[in-house]
Amino acid sequence: MFLVIDIGGTYLKYGLATIDGEIVQHSKVKTPKANYQALIEQIVAIYNGLNVQIKGLAISVPGTVDTKAGQIFYGGALPYLHKQNMKNDLAERLATHVSIENDGKCAALAEYWQGATAGYSDSIVLVFGTGVGGGIIVNDRLLRGAHLGAGELSFVVDRYPHNEKRARMVGRSCSATQMVNQIAMQKGLPENAGEMVFDYINKGDHEALELFKIYCSHIAVQILNLQYILDPNIIAIGGGISEQPIFIEEIIKQIEVVKQASEFSIANPKVIPCKFKNKANLVGALYQHLLEYQGLVMAEKD
Repeated sequence: MFLVIDIGGTYLKYGLATIDGEIVQHSKVKTPKANYQALIEQIVAIYNGLNVQIKGLAISVPGTVDTKAGQIFYGGALPYLHKQNMKNDLAERLATHVSIENDGKCAALAEYWQGATAGYSDSIVLVFGTGVGGGIIVNDRLLRGAHLGAGELSFVVDRYPHNEKRARMVGRSCSATQMVNQIAMQKGLPENAGEMVFDYINKGDHEALELFKIYCSHIAVQILNLQYILDPNIIAIGGGISEQPIFIEEIIKQIEVVKQASEFSIANPKVIPCKFKNKANLVGALYQHLLEYQGLVMAEKD
């Protein structure tokens, strides 16, 4: 069995997985907020509390990750991860192989291995939540980039109004959390009331639907940009919001709206939902671990 862990800003999800990628049991605890050492102690406690032999520890983390060196940079919602070498720190404490990978890249690996993008040599996975994460597969290889930043769509500049001091980033304009809270405020709902917000959207409430369409239009623009830059076979959409059928339906509609408003457009992105939902990072972390330690290689295709 392998221990797989997905470290998020709110929860640390973990489970036991077989070498085939089946998550046979899973649970979660609150992510320690105090400091990095508290996080390490939490992971060690989870590992030592298991009553099975662990063949390896595979971890998904926020931030830019140097998988070979084991170093994490920035850390997203967990700034204390910056410049920490989690791979080495845990390997010193635990008698097992340790791997770490960026959470968005884990999602892309999971879908490529056994999910929605399996069988495609070129694909993109976009994960919508507080920001926008993701991963890019090119010629059956995970694209990391010269500075390990490939796929970090949150940091793409959406636009820069010259009468404002700050550029507007995709992480905000395409944030599912921000869209939900904007509609919630308009309707007098509490923050993060996703289900109630989508009740309004699905029932065709004019105000909620209008804000939702604007949000999906921002996403459509970025998908078209990615299609022209990378020309993938397929683009898979993940994150909790992707479980709402109307979300991907509206993105596809807005892609056509943007194309019709363009002077010349030949792109036809194929957009589908991800398969693994909230388990994607766990499955992808395992696949990264197998690539590193089990001699597994990403498929070669003609």
